[in-house]
Amino acid sequence: MGQWPNDAAGQGWAEFRASLPQLSAEPALVRAATETLSNGDRLLVGRDISDLDGFMAQIRAAGIAAIVLIIGLAAAASIGVTQRTVSRIESINATSRAIMLSGLDQRIPLHGSHDEWDRVAENLNLMLDRIQSLMGDVKQVSENIAHDLRTPLTRMRGRLEKAYHAPRNGEGDAALIGDTIADLDAVLGMFASITRISEIETRARKGAFRTVNLVEIAGEVVELYDAAAEEVTTHLDLAGDPAVLVTGDRDLLFDAIANLVDNAIKHGRPGGRVTVTCDNDEGEAVISVADDGPGIPADQHDRVFKRFYRLEQSRYTPGNGLGLSLVAAVASLHGARIELRDNAPGLLCRLVFPVAET
Repeated sequence: MGQWPNDAAGQGWAEFRASLPQLSAEPALVRAATETLSNGDRLLVGRDISDLDGFMAQIRAAGIAAIVLIIGLAAAASIGVTQRTVSRIESINATSRAIMLSGLDQRIPLHGSHDEWDRVAENLNLMLDRIQSLMGDVKQVSENIAHDLRTPLTRMRGRLEKAYHAPRNGEGDAALIGDTIADLDAVLGMFASITRISEIETRARKGAFRTVNLVEIAGEVVELYDAAAEEVTTHLDLAGDPAVLVTGDRDLLFDAIANLVDNAIKHGRPGGRVTVTCDNDEGEAVISVADDGPGIPADQHDRVFKRFYRLEQSRYTPGNGLGLSLVAAVASLHGARIELRDNAPGLLCRLVFPVAET
């Protein structure tokens, strides 16, 4: 940096301007600029730029190195992700092959990373659990159907074989035909119940939904089963509010309540009491059937709603285990929930419905 007095400014500036052609003829080494100060002096500022090319070369080299590094890291990350993805997919494929070969007891291993692949594996394992449960239910239902059909079909065959070899007898033949028809009706009734439950579960019966009074339906059920209750000296009565309104299919609700009352009479205490109660309870419509019999063990509460499930495993008592299955299907169709409680003694079964919209 340099500064000239005012009397020498013109001469210095002239010398500097004279040197510009020489500087421009050589490689660029210096970059200079002048500024006029407030007192008239001129200020000359210069900077050595002889290393500019080297500096630019370093910048280019650093840029290339950064690009190469980024590409390398991206390639390494891609390879790692690909290998990890292929490994998890292969794990799922291996489990699928094992399931096809050995059964549904295999599960996809989890890595504990709680990432997307672990969530996929968890969902697939839950799906396999559900499928295994359904397959177990199908197996149980198949065994129960075979057992329940074997008895009436065996009886029918025995009667027919006996009649075939015996001399014709009008009165005896009529009794045989009547018993055979009764067994056939029981078998047909079983299949009709299965079809009815399937129809309800597929939501095919919502066309008959309307506002109905549970008290009226329950009253008809109590009147229908009053004679059956008297046969076993059971006292059957109706209690609760005078009007409990719900939106639903009247016939299906009648069948559900009838099945609950029928079970309470059959499995309650002889000479005991069965009470049907209809209530409006905190914004919900509730119908409950209570008995004072032996009840149902708590660990069996969920199982009794499965098709053909019976607490009496020998299956010699009358019935086919479809009554509570129909109740569960009707409740699901109407958006109701089923609650089984200890009545101390006996069982209290509650159907809790949303109140009818008005």
